[in-house]
Amino acid sequence: MTTPTCAIEPNAADGAGGEVSGNPEYPGGAGEAGDPGSAGDPDEGGAAERTPHADGVIADRMLADGLPAVGPAADSPAADSPAAGCVITANGAYAARLARDGDSWFPERWTLDGPEPYAVPLPGNQPEEPGTEVQPMADGRVLIRRLIDGRHVFSLLYPTGPGTGELPLGGVECPDEGTRLHLLPPAPCGERAYALAVGRYTTAVWLVAGGSFGPEHVAEIPGRCSGGVWLDDTGRMLALDREIAGRTKAVVVDLERGGEVSPLLQISADSDDRLLLADPDSGLLLIGSDAPSPGETRLGWGVLGSTLPVRFPESLRLPDLTVTPFAIQPGQLLVPETCAVALRIDGAFGAWVGVWRPVERRLHQFAAPEGWLTGSGLWTAQGVLRLPYASAAEPCAVALLTAPIADPLPEEPSMPSAPTEQPTAAPRPVPLQQAPLGRLVTN
Repeated sequence: MTTPTCAIEPNAADGAGGEVSGNPEYPGGAGEAGDPGSAGDPDEGGAAERTPHADGVIADRMLADGLPAVGPAADSPAADSPAAGCVITANGAYAARLARDGDSWFPERWTLDGPEPYAVPLPGNQPEEPGTEVQPMADGRVLIRRLIDGRHVFSLLYPTGPGTGELPLGGVECPDEGTRLHLLPPAPCGERAYALAVGRYTTAVWLVAGGSFGPEHVAEIPGRCSGGVWLDDTGRMLALDREIAGRTKAVVVDLERGGEVSPLLQISADSDDRLLLADPDSGLLLIGSDAPSPGETRLGWGVLGSTLPVRFPESLRLPDLTVTPFAIQPGQLLVPETCAVALRIDGAFGAWVGVWRPVERRLHQFAAPEGWLTGSGLWTAQGVLRLPYASAAEPCAVALLTAPIADPLPEEPSMPSAPTEQPTAAPRPVPLQQAPLGRLVTN
């Protein structure tokens, strides 16, 4: 194995211990204040206006009280995928974010699996830096990553009556100033947390919470990696977007086999192919690639292990807007085409919510609740999208959105198949096949 791009800080503390006690009372002053008013349920209290999109796609715009209608902007510039307003555990029980009180930032934990959501502030001895990362764990503690004197220091925070308990986990030091370290999305089990350290030529995966003795180096991957999507329910198979020789391709890293790497996406030899989102239940994948339109990243979808190539629907092509998938409906075993996908749509007038299903091949658009923790949300298996938001009137709340189900459009003609590279060891994800692009762009 090559030399790690980062090193463990000496005297790392053990990661066990720490009791969690919840406080159902929100003390006030912790939410990000917005304009007065209540967002409420996007599906209640308003009428839906169906208007044609510029491309002829039918959009649903909610005109409920407190939810101003927001539409696509023709002159809004495209940008890189923005960060979400909060991080939610894979099971939807907890969320965490950096909240603001005046000019000060502090961690805040949201409990989402009770009768009503509530927030617990977890301030430390001093305000946090704006770039500090937080991530909720399945037991209610909150992992925090702080950058202190060039070292990435990790701790678990938990409420202790009126104060905040903190369990140090140790740190990771990156000697190369060009190395960037950030937390990966929450692991499906909720008991472990990982970070990605991107160096000049290699990328390291670190287990930073849930190990036996502080941060542990678990994999070193040639190339510069980004992204991070879990492909299974155990937290073993991690998909990363790896850049080598100027091209980016999604690969799979097996964390139980020493970080063994296998290919996942290879749509064309000259394309950049990234994995944006995956659902382990159905195998539905959301993909970003410039294969169908060189120089322009398009949203596509495929199914893990499928014999069909990736498809790039025209309904997901919104010129001058940034479209970022952030949640897939779980529990749809064997029917990935029926999964609802939640999309964050960014334009000149702010951000709003899109809902799309592969079987329908049309996009529904909704105004987001006021104070939406933008880009965050979670589907229930029953098809209800839960959107956390914080406003002056409701500092901790969740809006429920049930997307309409339209009749599916006629199926596309069968697509040509091509040989696919098979993995050498099981269990492994099957790489999406390499296929010609002649008939990949659909409605």
